[in-house]
Amino acid sequence: MSQTYRLQLDLQWFAGEKTEPATAKKRQDARKKGQVAKSMELPAAAILLFSFLSFLVFGSYMKVRLISIFQNVYQNQLNMDITMGNVQVLFLNLVSQSIVILAPIFILVVVIAFIGNYAQIGFLFIGEPLMMKFNKINPIEGFKRIFSMRTIMDFVKSMLKMSIIGVVVYTTLMGEKVKLLGLGHTPLENTFTFIASLTLKLGIKIGAILIVLAVFDFIYQRYEHEKSLRMSKQDIKDEYKKSEGDPLIKGKIRAKQRQMAMQRMMQEVPKADVIITNPTHFAVALKYDSKNMQAPTVIAKGADYVALKIKDVAKKNGVMTMENKPLARAIFAQVEIGESIPADLFQAVAEVLAYVYKMKGKTN
Repeated sequence: MSQTYRLQLDLQWFAGEKTEPATAKKRQDARKKGQVAKSMELPAAAILLFSFLSFLVFGSYMKVRLISIFQNVYQNQLNMDITMGNVQVLFLNLVSQSIVILAPIFILVVVIAFIGNYAQIGFLFIGEPLMMKFNKINPIEGFKRIFSMRTIMDFVKSMLKMSIIGVVVYTTLMGEKVKLLGLGHTPLENTFTFIASLTLKLGIKIGAILIVLAVFDFIYQRYEHEKSLRMSKQDIKDEYKKSEGDPLIKGKIRAKQRQMAMQRMMQEVPKADVIITNPTHFAVALKYDSKNMQAPTVIAKGADYVALKIKDVAKKNGVMTMENKPLARAIFAQVEIGESIPADLFQAVAEVLAYVYKMKGKTN
């Protein structure tokens, strides 16, 4: 294998390797498809933690409402006649009071779920992920997903979470071992209070741990997302061609536009009153119509090759050419095609035009 051929293969391999960060367009396209860096565990852990914290905040309120419900049932409802209407009223009453008790937690869960998702990906509503895709039911693709690196990482994360939670539960229960063994000799009310307190303690600990693990999971998801969006140098070139157009085609278009602009400009040269030259580097064509113009106007200008073309066209059409180096340079640098001569050049241009008109008068 020749050294040149081997070098070409190496260049092709490096061009195809996805080492470049994703472009803004690639990120936007991926977002439209629902491909974003998101941890499902973060909102779930936040919901768990804040749900248990809400029991600390609304615990007394819920306790009072529950006691009120049971008091009402035991004192007023046990002796009522069992009829369809009475049972329906009792059922609706219990449901409405239950909703009132659970409403703060429901509202908190919805708010936390919204914040947990919005903080990760912002506002995103798309329907493409909901569309049916036959490759999702392809057994070969499913087999690949089962044994993919992502699946292995998810399994490792699940085992890690279960292990940590198991250790926390074990140490917490062992810390309360004496009280747990003494529950058989404790009044029922104290038993309920202790169990509720222990449950809250475990819930808050587990929720806090899951929050920490979810943050690391979000960082990992960001890393995986960025990795999946990486592009090769060839991908970037192809994207640029699609969005901006092929550079070769654009270059040809610009060359064609310059050619057409030059043709239009050369068509104006025969209408000029005079061509002021450098004499070789610059050429400026001036025209003045006292009825339609307030000042002489540049209708064509060019340097080097274009200047030679302007002078050649002027010669063929009998347009007078005058050499004035400072004036030619000044007009070429300060005035664009179609613009009038500035005031500081009026005097010099007027002298040139006066001489041209004088010479034309002698010729005529």
